[in-house]
Amino acid sequence: MDARAMARPDPDRDTARLGRIVALVIAAGGLLAIFAPALVVVLGLPARYEMLFYFASLAAFVWALVVALRMWRNRSGDQG
Repeated sequence: MDARAMARPDPDRDTARLGRIVALVIAAGGLLAIFAPALVVVLGLPARYEMLFYFASLAAFVWALVVALRMWRNRSGDQG
């Protein structure tokens, strides 16, 4: 391969990489929401921190939804 072929971005590869990141964020957000009560008890934190964990999980889900929708729009070619 020459340097020009290596320098060209591969949209499929970038989309796959972003898809894996979205999947990891969804998984981490879900696990955080599931284990939030246990984390608060184990770490000895006040109950209000459980809500903080839930909000962080919700933010992860919203971010993943936005990024997944952008990926879908870019993939389908619908920019309108």
